[in-house]
Amino acid sequence: KKKKKEIMGRRPSRCYRYQKNKPYIKSRYCRGVPDSKIRIYDVGAKSAAVDLFPFVCHMVCDEKQQVSSEALEAARVAINKHLTKTIGKEAYHIRMRAHPFHILRANKMLSCAGADRLSSGMRHSYGKPIGTAARVSIGQVLISVRAKDANAAHVVEALRRGKFKFAGRQKILKSTKWGFTKFTREEYVLRRKNGELSADGNIVKVNNYRGRLEDSPLF
Repeated sequence: KKKKKEIMGRRPSRCYRYQKNKPYIKSRYCRGVPDSKIRIYDVGAKSAAVDLFPFVCHMVCDEKQQVSSEALEAARVAINKHLTKTIGKEAYHIRMRAHPFHILRANKMLSCAGADRLSSGMRHSYGKPIGTAARVSIGQVLISVRAKDANAAHVVEALRRGKFKFAGRQKILKSTKWGFTKFTREEYVLRRKNGELSADGNIVKVNNYRGRLEDSPLF
């Protein structure tokens, strides 16, 4: 009777939490990488006008570590679910800011009777790709959510629930900026009034005053 071969199960993410090795990305030399679990990086009313959602809140990583694509997807689902339930799916825009480009490897071992005869142990132990992770540093933004000021408490609560999907420590910070722009609220309002900024979908454009005079908002 033949002995059945058993391949070891997927390792828990604690084995890959720290940044020990160099970045190892998908390339023509490293093929056969399984697809990342997270495929959607913008959720909710992603095309909502920049003026509609002034409030923005960030989840910021407080450790230098690796975050698996499974954890990122789990956090996205948890945040999305809470916000859909509380404020409705057209009242927010979630943006995932960490992208899992780093490839995780595992040296597959056999765990059956007589495996010591079949397996090569630590010979040729360079592992095969088993998943992906994002390499994040201290102070790096993992997730950003923009919404109306009235829904600020719900956004903070949603991000707090998303924190449970990650290892380590994260901080939730309310931003002083207007939405996903680089301008503070006061500066944004002032420059929009002056015609220096113009809304362009979910971002804002700085008018450079080139071109014909009659096309200028200051004309």
